[in-house]
Amino acid sequence: MENFAIEKMNLSHLDDVMEIEALCYGKHHWSRGSFAAELNNNCAVYLTAVNENKKCVGYMGVWRIIDEAHVTNLAVHPDFQGKGLAHFLILSSLKQCYEDKIKYMTLEVRKSNERAKHVYEAFGFKSLGIRKKYYQDNNEDAIIMWTENIFSEKYKEIYNKNKEQLLGKSFNL
Repeated sequence: MENFAIEKMNLSHLDDVMEIEALCYGKHHWSRGSFAAELNNNCAVYLTAVNENKKCVGYMGVWRIIDEAHVTNLAVHPDFQGKGLAHFLILSSLKQCYEDKIKYMTLEVRKSNERAKHVYEAFGFKSLGIRKKYYQDNNEDAIIMWTENIFSEKYKEIYNKNKEQLLGKSFNL
């Protein structure tokens, strides 16, 4: 069984990140320059899931603005999907939010992306609106999703439930 760990994204991860971007998003993906700029953005925190060979197999980025964390992107290499890596990345990002006293997480997700919506719903994200024709490649609507205050007892139960589900798997939490 392969083990995975979380690392802060750095320039050495960008070749793997660009491979994942192309595989997950086709020709409509972020550029290498966009990721490099994000690494110098004081509001941004980017995490990578790396395997035992230090290969980045997934990543997640958030912008921290006052008491909110806006998820900019989350992707897992197709060969590693279905192993819980998206959950691992979200849990790790939430842990960082707790440390930084950030109360809420928000994101946009394609209306058609049922798999991603299911993952986000498992973490207590709720649909609170639509951004019409948000995605430029096909004018698809985006669902705006938010968590409740992650410091609430109700949300801590959601966090702990997800954490317990990953325990015993190959994640270094």
